[in-house]
Amino acid sequence: MARQRPEPRHITLGGREAVALTMEEYAQLIASRRQIGGQSARVRVLAQQVKRTERLLDELEALVGGPTTVCGTRDEGPGRRAMPDCHVNHGTTGDTDTDCLRCAIAALLRRHRDATF
Repeated sequence: MARQRPEPRHITLGGREAVALTMEEYAQLIASRRQIGGQSARVRVLAQQVKRTERLLDELEALVGGPTTVCGTRDEGPGRRAMPDCHVNHGTTGDTDTDCLRCAIAALLRRHRDATF
């Protein structure tokens, strides 16, 4: 059973319309404001963490410097993966294991960046 929203008691004080609250209602209002303030602070912290994480991903992507397309696959969107034969499209370092690792990391970064929640 849903709780019904209480109807406020309207009064006039000094010619201005106001709402009268019982002490219990006032205490609930203050508690709700505190909860909302706490949640707002948590949201701000999470937003800062998201920005830091986004910068980290940007820096990792730049550091890895993987290929613009994932080797051995067609550019089909966020679900693409590096294939075992990805070495056929490499040649940046001369070391296919290193190039394949860079390719796989770049694909992982793109997949998580393109993910929608």
